[in-house]
Amino acid sequence: MIKLRVNDLDIEVEEGLTVLQACEKAGAEIPRFCYHEKLSIAGNCRMCLVEMEKSAKPIASCAMPAADGMVIKTNTEKVEKARKGVMEFLLANHPLDCPVCDQGGECDLQDQSMFYGIDKSRFKENKRYVPEKYMGPLIKTQMTRCIHCTRCIRFATEVAGVPELGAIGRGEDMQITTYLEKSMKSELSANVIDLCPVGALTSKPYVFEARPWELKKTETIDVMDAVGSNIRVDTYGWEVKRVLPRINEDINEEWISNKTRYACDGLKNQRLDTPYFKENNKLKEVSWSRAYEILKDKIKNTVSEKIAGITGDLTNMETMYSVKEFFDKILKSKYLDSRSEDIFLNLSDRENYLFNSSINGIEESDLIILIGTNPRFEATMLNARIRKSYLNNKTKIYSFGNAGDLTYDYEIIDNTTTELNNIFEKKGDLYQVLKNSKSPLIIFGESFMKLKSAYYIFEKCKSFFKEHENNYTNDWKPINILSKNASSVGSYDLRIIYTEDGYSTVLKKINNNEFDIIFLFGQDNINFKKNNEFVVYIGSHGDNGADMADLILPSPAYTEQDGHFVNLEGKIQKAYKASYPTGSSKEEWEIINNISEILVNKTLFKDKDYLLDSMKNYLKLNASAKYNFHPNLNLVKENIFIDDIDYYYSNVVARASKTMRECRDAMIETKKTGTEG
Repeated sequence: MIKLRVNDLDIEVEEGLTVLQACEKAGAEIPRFCYHEKLSIAGNCRMCLVEMEKSAKPIASCAMPAADGMVIKTNTEKVEKARKGVMEFLLANHPLDCPVCDQGGECDLQDQSMFYGIDKSRFKENKRYVPEKYMGPLIKTQMTRCIHCTRCIRFATEVAGVPELGAIGRGEDMQITTYLEKSMKSELSANVIDLCPVGALTSKPYVFEARPWELKKTETIDVMDAVGSNIRVDTYGWEVKRVLPRINEDINEEWISNKTRYACDGLKNQRLDTPYFKENNKLKEVSWSRAYEILKDKIKNTVSEKIAGITGDLTNMETMYSVKEFFDKILKSKYLDSRSEDIFLNLSDRENYLFNSSINGIEESDLIILIGTNPRFEATMLNARIRKSYLNNKTKIYSFGNAGDLTYDYEIIDNTTTELNNIFEKKGDLYQVLKNSKSPLIIFGESFMKLKSAYYIFEKCKSFFKEHENNYTNDWKPINILSKNASSVGSYDLRIIYTEDGYSTVLKKINNNEFDIIFLFGQDNINFKKNNEFVVYIGSHGDNGADMADLILPSPAYTEQDGHFVNLEGKIQKAYKASYPTGSSKEEWEIINNISEILVNKTLFKDKDYLLDSMKNYLKLNASAKYNFHPNLNLVKENIFIDDIDYYYSNVVARASKTMRECRDAMIETKKTGTEG
């Protein structure tokens, strides 16, 4: 700890902090444009000037390390004059277009010029003009407003791992550009919009949509992947206008992926707002009472063994629990699952399906082994943490098979189960590396869990680390499962699977056309050849599930109801209602309640609070419940493949989004030109 004096206040701070950070700990506010806690120090803008004893000139507090015995003043006349001078320089070329600028109302330059600037300028020269740049379908540029803080360049290079932004020219002729006028290739690129302290980089899809003070702001959870990023949803009336990140250092820090930010326009397209019934191969609108009657007739004439259900990838826990109760108590069917792909699951221990090291723990690792996963597309924010660990700790990274560009260097290992098994049999070079590691991280993807040897290798991995557990400190848990979907871990906690060998028995029977009625609860990713099954789709969008359905019952999207989700590391988070459902759609638990009442003259739940209490009790009682199955106990020689992921079309909301389609087209175009070039 070091001692210094800030504005006549003696404080003690950790060694390694800057003067700016020390001043903030003392309660002094320091203006800044270029400085950002998550980026390297640039010292460009000079707005953070403070006075230091024995220094002839003011110092840039963001770039000066705090030292023992320093005496700092942040509010003297000299500092005030310096800041006014800096602000005068910054505004010398800035256009006076605040009324038409999308940054208006939440602009750092606007706020700080009001507080620290002056009401006149000594500059009489003509203002410069900088031509606009193309940065893809998400980022709108007006580079005449740019003040050269270089936050966007540092973010692209350091956090996103795509050094495509840079500066050309010098002095007044300096310009921030992508050099080749191409779309930025990062799934994190739109975070530069939040970072830009002026209106140089703004949101292209959101242009001229609304002002910040017109929007209703709701803090909630993202469901585009299993990370559970903390977000804020801004709505104007019914419509979701934009999604912004919320700071959560344990999960997404202060970044979000482009899909999280921009898929929200899919919430207003292809929506289901009334029940439909298929007659003569054509869907016709029906009333809710008629829809329930049709369903009642079908269920009454079908034995329970011929009824199956699959829950969806964006389904909240309340819905899944009500579905489970419906299948257990009303339909008396055991054929309910949450998997749209035939992946192996062992629910005997919660650690078998969690990211046990935690997202934060990635930064402590000294070795990462990727097995059947592409974290860049499966969990973008988690991939950003891996890159951070790679940069800060020089972490060694290995991948079984080529995962493509992950934004960091990694070594490719022969992608066979035999090669992987050799590590746990204590053979080969990688075994030596793993044995000597103090905080290794093994990440199994869902692609690996499709293998016939999944159970055998996973158990060998567990035995290996149990044998070497004395090598690690602080209860380090090296084995991690990377789930793809927001609903996955919650569905496993609720035991929404049916299996005989660890794989999905329900999917096998569906593919063999063994059911008469199939319920799809927001499930749009399942593919099977339909025979004579009566398919009931309960969901929000007219996508794959609705396309094959005989009866459609509309329900709200994830922003239109309260619901709980469990992220891949096992944290339960609540998503809050930000908007209102379309048309006559009803929440899934209400639909299930109504069907129950029609079938047995009794509802399952009094209200949603009763449902929530019942679900919490179930989770407490079944936390340690065992699941009996008969897994494959042998090693099968096979390749560990990595699924191709259509990143911008991964779920029903994204597929309905015009912005996601533009991003997908830009990504395909970039790949083409990159290959040809």
